[in-house]
Amino acid sequence: MPAPSVEQKLSRGWQEVLAPHGMGYRIKLLSQLLARKFQERLEPHGLTPFHWVVLCCLWQEDGLATSSIGDKLQQVGGTLTGVLDRMEQRGLVRRERDTRDRRVWRIWLTDAGKELKFVLPPIAEELREEAFQGIPDSQRQLLSEVLDLAIANLS
Repeated sequence: MPAPSVEQKLSRGWQEVLAPHGMGYRIKLLSQLLARKFQERLEPHGLTPFHWVVLCCLWQEDGLATSSIGDKLQQVGGTLTGVLDRMEQRGLVRRERDTRDRRVWRIWLTDAGKELKFVLPPIAEELREEAFQGIPDSQRQLLSEVLDLAIANLS
């Protein structure tokens, strides 16, 4: 029996992995659309989505080591360092050496960084509601769980 042709393989399911129908492609597209819309909403505050995720980490636990923020966000040090530099210049964070290990820098929110906790989450929530309008909470929760599992599988 001859091997199936490419066309036969495509008709049997490969179409599901090809752009623009592939799940990975659609997740990337959703990510780009959300990032673009969020960037537009953060611009009046002089912030980027990367600033947002760093602030989120620090709102949850202030005084994290730079490496801990990088681990949480799965970011390389050089990229994070530049973002922290700009956040420090803007007066949103300050860096201090760890008192027990001088090799470690801890990142602390300033008052301005803390104040943004009352400004930015409603903006993010509004965008989330816009993106997921018409999708029941149960399906949103399921999507979140599926994404967490897929991320864990690849991490």
